Amino acid sequence: MSNPVIEIKSLSKKYKEADFFSVNNLSLAVNKGEIFGLLGPNGAGKTTLISMLCGLIKPSSGSFTIEGHTYKDNSFAIKKTIGVVPQEYALYPTLTARENLMYFGSMYGLKGKDLKQKINDSLEYLGLTKFADKSIETFSGGMKRRVNLIAGLLHEPSVLFLDEPTVGVDVHSKNVIIEYLKQVNAKGTTIIYTSHHLAEAQDLCSHIAIIDSGTILIQGTPEEIITVTHNAHSLEDVFLSLTGKELRDV
Repeated sequence: MSNPVIEIKSLSKKYKEADFFSVNNLSLAVNKGEIFGLLGPNGAGKTTLISMLCGLIKPSSGSFTIEGHTYKDNSFAIKKTIGVVPQEYALYPTLTARENLMYFGSMYGLKGKDLKQKINDSLEYLGLTKFADKSIETFSGGMKRRVNLIAGLLHEPSVLFLDEPTVGVDVHSKNVIIEYLKQVNAKGTTIIYTSHHLAEAQDLCSHIAIIDSGTILIQGTPEEIITVTHNAHSLEDVFLSLTGKELRDV
């Protein structure tokens, strides 16, 4: 029996003076406890969709709920429910890792020994303890990604939005991040994940939707969508079959 934590109904977004809809009449359900991969080429509408779900921009039409709440009726409840880890580093470069995390934790209402313990445990798990009191501007890309991830999880959200969490990191950092996400998910957090790393998504995600031009092209488990796509042996094969091979990075 399905247990949707996010329900999206006929959601659309057209930016002012744009010729096309960035998200076009999209409907989707994400069940509790899933790692849901939202995949698509550049400009497919992934960031716009996540921005609407996080309350950063307003839809042009349609609706959605997160744990039964809408932003119109209960934006405070949703903001407590969700965690957001953006692709761009949301950190203060001149502050240390610990200072950044203390600041973000306090914004969520966390304080005292509980906050300090959470920070210490997370820094240790992600291999950052000996760098905790060094400024973020001295960190590598992988180290910043790991601190960024901790900042979005300190308040133990039930739904976590991740935008390209392993972009620009080395193999070791990527492995640590993926294992950490699996642990977070095992404790009950539903994860909405976008990435261009298709092999990573195939391994990590329990359910996937591929979108392009703001609409869903296919959805299902990785195994299901590979099986139903002609001559596909991997998620990358499915992706190229559905979205074409035209360059999208212009």
